[in-house]
Amino acid sequence: METTASGTSVGVDNPYDHVERCDYLTDDGRCRFAIEHADRDPSFARARNADDYDCPVGTSSWEWRDCPKFQSIDRSHECVRCGIAEVRMAHDDDRPLLEIHHLSYRRDDSVADTDAGLAHEITVELCRWCHAKVHNAWARIDDDVNPATEAIAEQQARRSKEHAEFGFHTAAERHQE
Repeated sequence: METTASGTSVGVDNPYDHVERCDYLTDDGRCRFAIEHADRDPSFARARNADDYDCPVGTSSWEWRDCPKFQSIDRSHECVRCGIAEVRMAHDDDRPLLEIHHLSYRRDDSVADTDAGLAHEITVELCRWCHAKVHNAWARIDDDVNPATEAIAEQQARRSKEHAEFGFHTAAERHQE
């Protein structure tokens, strides 16, 4: 199983198996990185410009791991392991239910890419209970599990608080309180 730099498990054997698409891939198959960030890597941008900015993964034999600018950051707002959805309170400092979990970390571009170290940022969202289990090295992110009872209780408490804030109270009711 893949591990972090400090040696803890990330919960997968191959991070690329959990990627749907690159964040820079547009709907029409072009590379947004080359278009919007050409100044960050002019030679990459020139190569993509020569191919009408086509994503090399979609137009050649490249895989996601072959592209030097690939990144995949999950923004689904639900735990990929147990499926619990985030409930955020707008003006509250409560700890989020979901945390970002790195399957792979972006390295400094000056470091040569090797099979031992991936150079791409690949993240998913895990509830904090699943996140702890994955980093304790006994759980995988693709396990088919139900949400922890603590996670459900926390989610329902937030939903109850949210519904209470939506309730209508007349001015007379508010002044009696």
